[in-house]
Amino acid sequence: MIKRWLLALSARVGLTVLGLCCCLSLFYLLACKPTSHSSQQSLLWSGGATSKEGYMALLQEREDSHRHYINSLTKQIAQLKEALQERTQQLQESLEKAKTRGILPQGLESLHKTPTQTDLKDFLRSQLNQAEVNSGVKLLSEYAVIPFDTFTLRRVYQLETGLTRHPEERPVRRDRRDELISTVETALHVLNGHQQHTDNTRRKRTYSPSDFIEGLTRTERDRGTVYELMFKGAGPQDFTQLMLFRPFGPMMKVKSESVDIRSMLINIIVPLSKRPDAFRQFINNFREVCIRLDGRVHLTVVYFGRDQIDQVKAMLDQTTRETRFRSFTLIQLNEEFSRGRGLEVGARAWRRSQNVLLFFCDVDIHFTADFLTSCRLNAEPGGFDRNIKGWGLEDVHLYRKYLHSKLIVIRSPSRGLFHLWHEKNCADELPPDKYKMCMQTKAMSEASHGQLGELFFKREIEVHLSSQKQMDRGT
Repeated sequence: MIKRWLLALSARVGLTVLGLCCCLSLFYLLACKPTSHSSQQSLLWSGGATSKEGYMALLQEREDSHRHYINSLTKQIAQLKEALQERTQQLQESLEKAKTRGILPQGLESLHKTPTQTDLKDFLRSQLNQAEVNSGVKLLSEYAVIPFDTFTLRRVYQLETGLTRHPEERPVRRDRRDELISTVETALHVLNGHQQHTDNTRRKRTYSPSDFIEGLTRTERDRGTVYELMFKGAGPQDFTQLMLFRPFGPMMKVKSESVDIRSMLINIIVPLSKRPDAFRQFINNFREVCIRLDGRVHLTVVYFGRDQIDQVKAMLDQTTRETRFRSFTLIQLNEEFSRGRGLEVGARAWRRSQNVLLFFCDVDIHFTADFLTSCRLNAEPGGFDRNIKGWGLEDVHLYRKYLHSKLIVIRSPSRGLFHLWHEKNCADELPPDKYKMCMQTKAMSEASHGQLGELFFKREIEVHLSSQKQMDRGT
């Protein structure tokens, strides 16, 4: 009896999947069908035209618009197909379990239902209803406000400036540019669609990108992205406002894998020149974190010059006597200090057959055992620029090299890594670009923005305080 029921259920599942595929195909054909000239005119980014060249541009623009729209639909259909395949696989796995055990698995009733499009629409609608779109939500303070970005066809204006620190900029990332352009195109499709011409009392009007004034956008990370777009109306005082919402879909598993880091050895490479007090502070932290807590590290110190190297040797010898830790390498170079050169020499000095993870470190860095675990979990092999001498820039070049590769660059703060404050000296012999970067770093490490402002306007502040005192005496 159960076997017959399972066969009937399998037939229903197959028919359901076949019906969903047919619906997706029909949806694709209907969405990609070109509209008639009377119902929707093409979009001209440069305004109207009556010449032959203008009509050719009109046709080209219409073709580009349709192509972009079709690509967007194709992506959506691919995502729906992938979700459908995952759902079908779940059904098959449940049926297999039922066949092997001869029982009805728990939860099979919900899988037997016809979900897909209806469930997906309900989920997306719930995302819209829960987002801060139609009405606001009560916030604890002004720090909980999610700021909007303002954008035009060419610029983005933002409060959270990120690495560039420019409140106004052209979108650098291509996906960001495509996102804003596709949003404007979608808005134009909506404004010029059939639903806008059903009311005969409304004056028919064809909107083009030149009618777009500006837009607002922000993202709620658990709901989606909202867009408010403003377009020119029929008259100078008439405007059309359109609100769009791009909801986030349900969570999808990308991969699940086990990572074994027990045999991953880390080679910590520290370029050094003089500064014995800083190295003493570093070696104390090394003994606590790397020797006592972790134990899977090797320390390579690349020392430039001979001055004060005896103090460094004495600290390493003392560490060996007191902890019996011998995984050290001390390399002495009779050269001008170059951090990039020191890191390159330290990396090439590894002679063991065992693969090793390189941690390029400064003597002023304080790290924890959790940070070493993070290194083992997230690092990838690379190369390194050794042609730069003096302060700075080699980190920037390495960072840009990774950006130009196919590696995924994870730029995020680490709670287990700290750069200890120390006085920074920018040498006069540095080239202009390095000297400028050195001074910028010095400014950020010396004081906060407000404190630097007080130092810069110290004279004006003193004059103001003096005048206030005189006014108080007069009263």
